[in-house]
Order: sequence, then C-alpha cells, then structure tokens
Amino acid sequence: MKILFATSEAHPIIKTGGLADVCGSLPNAYQQLKHKVRLVMPAYGDVWEKVSQVSQIADFTLTSCGRNLHVRLHKATAPGIDVPVWLVDVPELFYRPGNPYLAPNGKDWWDNGERFGVFAKVVAEIAMDRVGLKWQPDVVHSNDWQTGLVPAWLSLEAERPRTVFTIHNMAYAGLFPKSLFEGLGLPSDWWDPEKGVEFYDNLSMLKAGIQMADVVTTVSPTYAKEITYPEYAYGLEGLLIQRAEQGRLVGILNGIDQTVWNPKIDPMIYRHYTAEKGRVAAKKLNKKDMLSFWDCDISEDGLAVPVIGFVGRLVPQKGIDLILEVLPEMLEETLARFVIVGTGEAQTEYALTELSHQYPDRLMVYIGYSEPLAHKVEAGADMFLMPSRFEPCGLNQLYSLAYGTPPIVHSTGGLADTVVNATQKNLATGAATGFVFFDTSRHALKSTLLHAIHLYGKKRTWQKIQKTAMQQDFGWAKSAQQYLDLFKTL
Repeated sequence: MKILFATSEAHPIIKTGGLADVCGSLPNAYQQLKHKVRLVMPAYGDVWEKVSQVSQIADFTLTSCGRNLHVRLHKATAPGIDVPVWLVDVPELFYRPGNPYLAPNGKDWWDNGERFGVFAKVVAEIAMDRVGLKWQPDVVHSNDWQTGLVPAWLSLEAERPRTVFTIHNMAYAGLFPKSLFEGLGLPSDWWDPEKGVEFYDNLSMLKAGIQMADVVTTVSPTYAKEITYPEYAYGLEGLLIQRAEQGRLVGILNGIDQTVWNPKIDPMIYRHYTAEKGRVAAKKLNKKDMLSFWDCDISEDGLAVPVIGFVGRLVPQKGIDLILEVLPEMLEETLARFVIVGTGEAQTEYALTELSHQYPDRLMVYIGYSEPLAHKVEAGADMFLMPSRFEPCGLNQLYSLAYGTPPIVHSTGGLADTVVNATQKNLATGAATGFVFFDTSRHALKSTLLHAIHLYGKKRTWQKIQKTAMQQDFGWAKSAQQYLDLFKTL
C-alpha cells in the first residue's frame, strides 16, 4: 500500500509531546512491513536545522481566507525517520520559531485555525495527486485535530484514497469561530451539529476528523471505550457512540521506538543492560549517574534508598496535584527520594521548587524538558510515577517497563492496558509488571506508593517484577500490523 501520513509534529524534527514520538516512529514501522510511506508535516521555522537533503518537489497556489498563498513542498530526510519527509512550506503561516502552536507569550498563535486548515487542504491536494507529484496514496492516515480537516476535504472527492483519523487526545478539539469555517471555504451544509463540523457555534477540527473519516482510531483499546462516556468525550460522546456502533471506532495501542528507547543501546544512559544481563548492577550505576546530576548523596546508603521518578507535563491531567498532596507525607514518613522532570502551570512549578528547597536531598526537581535527562530517569529511577486522571495511551509507562523501572499508574486508558498490577495473585504467577490504583484520590496513590516501597525491600520479588516488565514487547511491529489490517478492510 501507499500511505500518506499527516501530522503536525514528529520526533526528532519537532516535538511538544507523545504525538511526536508516535508520528516519528509509526511510519518507519509501516515501511519495515514493506509499504510505501510519505510523512507530511508543516515546515516550521525550527524544522530546517533538523533535516537534510532538502529539495523542492512542488510549487502551487492555494486560496484561503480571502488571500492567495504560495505553497512550496520540499522533500527531506531526518535522522531516525526512515521514510521521505514532505515539508509544507508556507512562510507566512509556518516560518516561526519555537513551539508549533504557541506564541512566545505562551498563548496559541492567533491564526492557528487558518494554519492547520490550510495544512489540511494541502494534504488533501497531495492525496488527490493535484500538485504534480504523480503519486497518489491508497490511504491517508491523519492525526489529532491539526489534521482533522484532511478526511473532511477528501470526503468531497470522488476518486479518493481511504481515510483514517487517529485521536491521540480528546481534550484538544481545535475549536475556531464560524468566520474561519467560511474563510476556508468549507461547504455551508457542514455547519450542522448533527451531520457536520459545527460544535456549539464553533468549527471543531477534531469533530471534522471523527465525522468525515472512513474509520476513527484511538491509541489504546480502553481509551476507545472511555471516549464513548461523557466524562472523557468532551461533548462528542453521541458521535463516538455512533462510530463505535458502526464498527468505525477502533483502539490500537501505541508502540515505542526500540531504536530510541532501549536500555541495551541507549546512548543517553551511563550503563547499558538487558533483562537477562547486567540489569541489577547497571540500574545501580545509572541511578548513581542520575542522582549526580543534582549533586545528591550517592554513597552506598544513599543508593540503597528507592528513587521514584516522574517525567511529564505538570498539569492536573497527569495527576501532579495528587503527587503534591502526598509528597510531604511521603517525605516525612518514608526514606524514598523523588525525581521530577517537567514543565507546566506556574503555581505547580513554584510549589515543587519550594518543597525541593525544604528537602534538598530527597526531592530533586528539574523545571523544563530534557530528552537526555528523561532517558536517565527511566534508567536510573527504581520506579516511575504516572497517576494520570486520563491517559489515551501513555508512552512513559512503556519506556519504564522496557527499562525495568516498574510504573505506578492509575487504571485508565493505555495505562490499564499495559501495566499488570502487583497483586498477591499476579506476583505468585509471575505476571506482575508494576502497580495500579483505581481511584484518583490521595489515599489510593499513597497506599500504592507504600506498597511499592514495601516490595522494593524484597529483593527477589522486586527483581522478578523488573525482569517480567522488561520481557514485554511494546515495539511498533504488532501495532503497525493492526493498522495495516484495518487499512485493508477499507
């Protein structure tokens, strides 16, 4: 099959979150399974320094919001991405530094609606082979609200590719005023809450993808069920229930890029290891290396104490408020240390920083995101904390399993699908890979943390949990095949 893969970000070219990790590695998996793939994304200002072998392959004009836009399409290569990258170059929309979605003041770019509306239109033109490439895909796979209008535009075409739209997070709907709907030239009968893209007097690009795609996928089987419930659907439960009843809503678990997240070859960690070889000694050395970043006590006594890591956005979705509620008690009542890496709401950053000043050798905080430090935490922490209120798939718990760092998770979305709770029964059968709590309360989180710390003291049991976790295979091959099987049904 020929597959056109449309995304607003892809690691290592540009990344704001897990979407980029998925979109940087799933196209590779398609190609490894012998399919012809092209990855298409906007040419943001910071993209050019991450790509090489750039050449222009198309040049055309598009009308949007009352003006003619000159579009250049460039072909490029990027390290770690095995498929050709097609960059949509519209300088007045995309040639801006920094975050793809946010202005330097931290607020959304004022014209995000036009930016991604135009991007979607360009993708549709490429898919219909109208830009002079003499290449038409069999399937267009688009991702999240930024590409929600891709299946919408294509639904207007007669001889078109099949369309698949993947929801990575229902919380971001891509809402814009009716003036944008009109400016983009969308059909007037689409301004309809039942059969169109209108959502409470706004254009919803997420709804457009769900409404118009041949099939909708999301990134874990449990999340596919959860988004048909009002508390997870953000007002779109009726449409999602309809898609599920039609057999057009499918949950396929994300994989991880095992060329990047693999303790056997990871260049960012101090000592390599596998489930079978060197795991115990290497984890200890990686722990020492990680703690030395904060100038901590790395004596034998200091290294004997469990370290619990967190890497992620410091927002309520990720349960950071629950962590802040239990941290003072955990620091007072146990010897455990905590390492937190992330950025988010200012008051949360301040609260964590203040608490770290009170417990300088017990709570280590890094405000910001550092890819090398994220790898060091996965390899050096003894357990990984992920108490998300909702988590469509989650990748960090998969990294943690791969690195033998048992995750502590709330039972939701992909976390429920991937972590086997260390109950007495699962420990007895050797199935346990981590720790799961079922209620988003401080009490549930605290008791689960205490249970994990207790088992950490039982070396043989702990090493069995670690080894079982590392023996799980969450590479992309299986998930990519599930997508391809789905494509064939279209």
